[in-house]
Amino acid sequence: MKLRVLGCSGGIAKNLRTSSYLIDDDILLDAGTGVGDLTIEEMRKITHVFISHSHMDHVLSIPLLVDTLFPHLLKQPLLVHARAETIKALKQHMFNWALWPDFTELPDKTSPVLKFVEMNPGDELVLGERRVEMVEVNHTVPASAIIIETPQVCFVYSGDTFTNDSLWNRLNELKSVDFMIMEVAFGEQEIELARLAKHYCPSLLAEDLQKLRHQPRIGISHLKPGAEKEIYQQCCDALEGQRTLCRLASDDHFEM
Repeated sequence: MKLRVLGCSGGIAKNLRTSSYLIDDDILLDAGTGVGDLTIEEMRKITHVFISHSHMDHVLSIPLLVDTLFPHLLKQPLLVHARAETIKALKQHMFNWALWPDFTELPDKTSPVLKFVEMNPGDELVLGERRVEMVEVNHTVPASAIIIETPQVCFVYSGDTFTNDSLWNRLNELKSVDFMIMEVAFGEQEIELARLAKHYCPSLLAEDLQKLRHQPRIGISHLKPGAEKEIYQQCCDALEGQRTLCRLASDDHFEM
C-alpha cells in the first residue's frame, strides 16, 4: 500500500495544504486543498473518495475536482463515500446550486458525474485486496476515522477527533496496526480550546494512546500553521519516547 500526503496542515500558507491523502493511485482520503497539487492525469485515476466529516478544510476540493474531471466522469462517476450526516451537509450547504452546482444531477439525474455513497461507522467496503472501514470518533460534527487493511498491512487515518474510546476499542480488535495518521491541532497552552473544538492536543493524545495495544508508527498531522515545530515537540515530550512519531509534510511518500 502506498500513501502520498497531499495536505496535512491545520490551515493554509505557502507550501501548507489542508487534509488530503492519496492511497495507491485511486483512493483519496478527504479532499482538502492538497488535492490541487495533483496533475490532471493523477486526478483521473481517483475513483473513490472517503470523507471523514463535513468541515470545509476536508471537503473543499470535491466540487473543484469534479468540475475539472467533468468530461472524464461522464463515463464513470466519482464515488464519494461518507456518513449520512456528512452527505446531508454537503448537499445542503455545498452542492445546492447557490454555492456550487449539484453535480449529483449533472449532466442529468440518471447518470451524474458525482455519486454520494452512504458509509456509516461500522460499514466496510472491499476494493480489491483493500478493506476500508469507517469508525466512530468524537468531533463537533459527526465524524469517522478510516481504516484501510490489506493482508499485509493496516493503515489508520483519524480524521479530526478528540478523546474517545470507540476508535481505540476498534483498533485493539485488529490483528495489527502498522501506520496511523493522528491529528493534533492545538498546543498545550490551548488545551481548553482543544476541548471546545474537539481536537487533540499533545497531552490528551498521549493519554488516549495508552489505550492502544499496538505499536504503529504515528504521523502527526493537522498542526496549526506557524506552530508546527512547537506542537510536534510537545507531542514528543508528552509521549516520552513510548511511541514512534514523525511529523507529516505535504508530498511525503510512504510505502507500507
